[in-house]
Amino acid sequence: MIRTINKIVIAGIVMMAVSCKKDLAEINKNPNATENPQPDYLLTASQKISADLYWGADNNFNSTLLIIQHWAKIQYTEPDRYIFSNSSFTSLWNTAYAQSITNLNTIIQLPDERANVNYKNVAVILRSWVFSLLTDAYGDIPYKQAGDIKNNLTPAYDTQKDVYFGLLEELKNASAGLTTTGNAILGDVIYGGKIDRWKKFANALRLRIALRIADREPEKAKQTITEVLSDAGGLISANTETAQFVYTTSPQQNPVSAWFDTRDEFRIGKTLLDKLTAVNDPRIPVFANKPTDASVTTYVGVPSGLTNSDANNLGLAKTSRPGSYFFDPKSPAVIISYAEVLFDRAEAAARGFTTEDASALYKAAITASLNQYGINDVNTVNTYLGQSGVQYDAVNYKKSIGEQKWIALYGQGLEAFAEWRRLDYPQLTPAAAGVLDKKIPVRLIYPGSEQGLNGTNYKTAVANQGADNLLTKLWFDKN
Repeated sequence: MIRTINKIVIAGIVMMAVSCKKDLAEINKNPNATENPQPDYLLTASQKISADLYWGADNNFNSTLLIIQHWAKIQYTEPDRYIFSNSSFTSLWNTAYAQSITNLNTIIQLPDERANVNYKNVAVILRSWVFSLLTDAYGDIPYKQAGDIKNNLTPAYDTQKDVYFGLLEELKNASAGLTTTGNAILGDVIYGGKIDRWKKFANALRLRIALRIADREPEKAKQTITEVLSDAGGLISANTETAQFVYTTSPQQNPVSAWFDTRDEFRIGKTLLDKLTAVNDPRIPVFANKPTDASVTTYVGVPSGLTNSDANNLGLAKTSRPGSYFFDPKSPAVIISYAEVLFDRAEAAARGFTTEDASALYKAAITASLNQYGINDVNTVNTYLGQSGVQYDAVNYKKSIGEQKWIALYGQGLEAFAEWRRLDYPQLTPAAAGVLDKKIPVRLIYPGSEQGLNGTNYKTAVANQGADNLLTKLWFDKN
């Protein structure tokens, strides 16, 4: 009798668990979502959501742009001093999983008669980029089981190595699956439906990820880069092919523009401005504005991580805001630039992965970055390249490429943060009033909600990669 009762109780518990899981899945449905989603609408929404996530305040100019000292704060300086809580980085995690990845998975899972092969492969490429942002920032993340709440309410975390390897395979297959004959797609803000550009974007992402793992898995990195350079789809080969989301006017404007419409606490970082000034960089007027106080005739950067009182004493009108280019409503969110691809090829050559000319590619990368911002005069470009502080150093390629790539990635906080950790250049001085014992953050911490909602898998991830704090190096960050 007792055994029978126990069986009934256990059966009831199982039924309750299944019911709860079903209820949670139903609760997490968007009540405003259409029952018959259209791939073009989903594609536009996914691109906009992901671009805002990448370019917006929480993950860019109020965190990573401060950490890598492109920008600094003149007011409310706590983030500039590395004062973050376990809710500071929830935006990247929650929005990426609940919106970006979920929408893209919906496209991938649509029947063929509603979403052709190009829609699905473009969605895979975009999803791979979003997953790369997540693992670059947090390390181990839900990957294989992510975005499927009906079957995996508490998804397991995959190791960073497994995520990168998985993304390389997904991108390779997605690029190969794209077809430039027929199968048109709509709703594509990034490339306007040009499938040949998506092939190049996929290969550029493969190149980026290959170098991300190069210090840990050099043979895999070399193999991938060899495949990419021989792929018929090619790589981004001009500024006109840069992967970027182009905004329009309010309310669909660039998130930096929306922020500066009502707030004014960011300034160009003194670290960056000093570097630009030392080499007479022609991008200074693009990256910064002169102070509004007419008595101040030069650009004035703000040191990183000042206390509120010390920062306020510098004066709002006597310091330089970031350049107007970046808070123009239509300024694009750059995902991968032509300049970055050239820097990556230069590094691959410097590592001995290819037989290309590292020095020539390095110069071409800097030139592409200057051209990206409208600096096209040949004499100006050559004068800049000819300076001793700019010339390529083959003995220390990480320093040359690291410093110039750091400049070229201005505004792309998440990517610049990843590359600074990987290349270890430029060598930054910690925030003046930082709270991490004169150290700089080397990762983002997991959202606090993970400890409650996915506690077992969260604990496994922490046990695998180390304490969940800002100073725990991730797998790719070897040195």
